[in-house]
Parts: sequence; structure tokens; C-alpha cells
Amino acid sequence: MRTIGQHREAVQALVEPALPGGRGAGSGSASASASASAPVETVSVVDLAVASGAGRGYRVLATAVPAPTPLPAFNNSQMDGFAVRAADAGTTLRVVAPIPAGLVPPPLEPGTAAPIMTGARIPDGADAVFPVESTPAGAFPAALDADVVPVPDDLAAGTFVRVAGSDLRAGAAIARAGQPVTPAVLGALAGAGVATVDVVRRPRVIVVSTGSELLDDGGVGTAGDLRDGAAIGDANGVALSAAFAEVGVETRRVRVPDDAERFVDALDQAVGEWADVVLTTGGISAGAYEVVRQALEPRGLQVTPVAMQPGGPQALGSVVIAGRPVPVVAFPGNPVSALVSFEVFLRPVLARAAGLPGARPSDDLPSADTATSPAGKHQVRRGTIVDGRVQFVGGPSSHLLWHYAEATHLVHVPVGTSQVDPGDVLTVWSIR
Repeated sequence: MRTIGQHREAVQALVEPALPGGRGAGSGSASASASASAPVETVSVVDLAVASGAGRGYRVLATAVPAPTPLPAFNNSQMDGFAVRAADAGTTLRVVAPIPAGLVPPPLEPGTAAPIMTGARIPDGADAVFPVESTPAGAFPAALDADVVPVPDDLAAGTFVRVAGSDLRAGAAIARAGQPVTPAVLGALAGAGVATVDVVRRPRVIVVSTGSELLDDGGVGTAGDLRDGAAIGDANGVALSAAFAEVGVETRRVRVPDDAERFVDALDQAVGEWADVVLTTGGISAGAYEVVRQALEPRGLQVTPVAMQPGGPQALGSVVIAGRPVPVVAFPGNPVSALVSFEVFLRPVLARAAGLPGARPSDDLPSADTATSPAGKHQVRRGTIVDGRVQFVGGPSSHLLWHYAEATHLVHVPVGTSQVDPGDVLTVWSIR
């Protein structure tokens, strides 16, 4: 029986090389060569701004993006004030027409000062700006009514002028291949007028829910359809697809009955050339209708119990599907087991590929409750934090999905602990 750490390493070794860009692509340290070899999508900067973010991880540039213009593109004012020649320091100048942002101003005539707003283009002939606060009026719009304005004695050339190219020269890379497309990168791209960029394609996972008892998405009519029959809704497919979306992974869901031949056919059709990884739920235990074991174990899937509760039954392997080897990770079918397995084994590698921290936020806190745990297994309970203490939510059973939904933390009871008493310190992961 494997430990959690051993199985996590095995999952990482299987899955990571299959992700777009290969090992490590998408992380903050991804290399340009890895990104250059990855499958690429051309995406608009606006769409990236809407779809990316810390919640789903950042997209990763497949190629470097050169600046088509310098940043800033022209000399502009850092202040609301007056554009002048520094040589006129200590004199009084005639005030001419103001320069708002977005206007290309005429050249500044000798002996004049032009009211200028922050971000507005510096007129030819001007080389300095002094703030409106240093004028007798003290502020706009009152200062626009002045006929003349005194220039500070100590004004030097370049004062409050943002020089063209001072942030980035034209032709220099706004961002490198392999760099996460963060909000600042998106802002720099938009500021330079870049409309589209090439990014590494997001990972693609087929989520397979097994069981002849599963209803189609449109098959739930009333609560009685579930209460009075033997069918159940596809909780695993929905919950895991949402979990994958949180780390920037695209998914397609497949539901298959407990029939090995139909399972293989459905998997071949779903995987095709689209999927990078397959995740199955259910069908790997010791029952008579364990379809994943029956169909895939002869093809190389390795069923390997892990010393964890819930989520003890686990399997993984490189399996030929649709004529090519595809990494397959198999979780148990109970919904809490599947979600806990995702958090412990699969989310860390996918989060790192999306440029997110591989580990959930963690803390060590005292327990407020009493609990028991199998001493030979690492138990993962659900809980919440109240007044700095861990309170368990529901029991340890793997079917208690509503209790999982109520929890804010996963609570870890380590191997060797059979009894938790109030005050015992436990490691918790935040899942909110």
C-alpha cells in the first residue's frame, strides 16, 4: 500500500509531461523552449483579461511579444500643470490654450506656458512641467482663467515629463515566451496597442463518470425520480469539472455504464486527439462490476491502494486510447473520495501548470472536537474554523457531499493517530 506522498509523486510523474508545454510549462519558471514546443492558441488581449485571473491561473505566452511602439509612446505630462521651456524658469509667461489628454498640441511658442493635464502630450518646444498647485490660482479650472503665470525659479528640464520609451523601447519584448499573462502584462500589451497574442493551450481532461445508475444531465425530473428509483445524478462529473475549471483546465464529461466494451468505445470517441489526460471515477474497487479495472487494467492501468481515508482505492497508468498512449488517473466513485483525491493528488500538479501555488493555504490549529481515525491511514476530514479552533463538519464517510459543501477546510489526521482530542493540533487546508 502506497503512502499519500508516494502516490502524489506517481501522479505528478505521469501527468506533468502530458500537459501542454511539457514538464513545468505554465509555471512562473517555464522556459521559452518549453512554451515554444507547446500547442498554441491565438487569443485576444481583451478575452484574456476577462477569462484569466488568479482564480483560474494565468495563461502563458507561447512566444515573445515585441512592443510595436515605445512605452509611453510619446512624451507626456506626469502632472496637471503648465508645459514650458525650462530656460524660462523664474520668468512670467503668457498663458495659451490648454492641452487635454488625447490632443496633439501645436508647438509651444517662445514666451508662453500651456496648461496641460496628466497624460497629455508634451508640445514640441516644451521640456518641463510645473504643477498647477504652485501657481497663484492653485488649481484647475481656476488657473485656466489666468492671462499670465509665474514659472518656478528652480525648474529644470525634464521635470514631471514622462519620456517616450522610458518604460520600454520600441521592439523590446513586452513579455517573454513562458511568462504568465498577469494583469500588469495585459495592461502593458493593451497600452502598446497589441490586440492578440499566442498563448499555450490550456490542459484538456476527459472526466469519466462510471455506473449504469447515472442519469443523463437532462434525466432528473423531480426529487421522486431519485428517491423512488435506483438512479443517481452525476455529482462526480459536475463537481470535478468545476474543480478543474478553478485551475484553468478545460474538460469534457463522459458518462458510461458498467459495461467494459461500451466503456472502451466511449473512451476512444471522447479522447480522440483532444484530451491530454483522462480522469475516471468509480469502477476500481473489489465489486463485481468494476468497469475501469475490467477495461483498463489489461491495458496497463495499475490499481494501487493508498493509505488514505477517504480515497483509498486509486489507480493510474499510461493507457493506449484512440490509438495513442494517454495518462489515466482513476479515483474512487464516492463523491467525497473523488474530491479529496483531486485535492491531494491531481490539483497540485495542475495548479502549478496554471501558474498557481501547488499547495492550498495551510495552517496548524488545535481541534475543538473529539474524533477517531484508523491508525494505519491518513484521514482527511472536512471542517471549519471557529475562534481559531478546528470543528469537524460531518463524519468521515465518503458519501457526505453536503457536509463537504458546508466545510471551509480539509482537516488532516496523520498516519499513526487513532484518537483526536480537543486541543490536539491538526494541519488544515483552506478550500474556499
